[in-house]
Amino acid sequence: MDEQPEPAQTAGGGLDRRADLSEFLRTRRARLKPEDVGLPDFGRRRVPGLRREELAQLAGVSVAYYTRLEQGNGNNVSAEVLDAIARALRLSDAEHAHLMHLAKPKQHKKKPVARSQQVRPALRHLLASIESVPAYIVGRRSDILAWNRMAAALFGDWAEMPAQERNWARMVFLRPEYRELYLEWEQKASDMVGYLRMDAGCHPDDPRLSALVGELSVKSEDFRRLWAAHNVKEKSYGVKRMRHPLVGELTLSFETFRLVDDGEQSLITHHAEPDTPSAEALRLLASWGTDATRSGTRTSTPSD
Repeated sequence: MDEQPEPAQTAGGGLDRRADLSEFLRTRRARLKPEDVGLPDFGRRRVPGLRREELAQLAGVSVAYYTRLEQGNGNNVSAEVLDAIARALRLSDAEHAHLMHLAKPKQHKKKPVARSQQVRPALRHLLASIESVPAYIVGRRSDILAWNRMAAALFGDWAEMPAQERNWARMVFLRPEYRELYLEWEQKASDMVGYLRMDAGCHPDDPRLSALVGELSVKSEDFRRLWAAHNVKEKSYGVKRMRHPLVGELTLSFETFRLVDDGEQSLITHHAEPDTPSAEALRLLASWGTDATRSGTRTSTPSD
């Protein structure tokens, strides 16, 4: 099996924005075929995807200009050119935003990366009042900041973990009970990496994010593989299928509500369609509460 490269880092401990820009453009170009964009395909290609000159032609820029950008030099590139390149590469909205973050970071107001993430008391009260729906607040780097009783019953009692362990990426890749919880674990893992990629594009100088990526790269081959793909994703909504040790399989819809006063925090809820076995399973978990955690979902401490 091929070894995946470790994440490039700067001397200051952050992630290397120029290297990420280069790899992101290269991987997006590699996934397109000439016929995908209406170009003729002449002869065999040494590597998959469009050639640089073909992409430059589609974007309306010179080959030399695009080559400099793909080499990580995006300091003087205009937003209009980035828009044209995004259209040529058929980027999604999340990918387009990620390209802007990587190529023009000065356009985005930076916040202190080491500041503590605090949840407003009113939000904690709101979580406690939601009795039938698992809900929690997630912050930067996929850190879990607050949760309600139902979230503990569904996912395990996070209060029993050290604060630094309450992180979705760490749990998904390093704790076997979460690999067993998600029936489509590969999709969950891919989503988590996509969220971290978006965070890294916005905050490449965050040493804690860099340390997290480095740790996961060392400890998880799956993480290295997915990180090397340079896919990005915004938290939004969808459906997850799970297998809980007490109530069996559940199909739950999740919704993400980004906080207006702090865009780096989101409230995430999980709910079941009415009158379904999954809705009945959630009712059982609600009736058991923390007893469900103690009986079947107690989280284990990973070995050193």
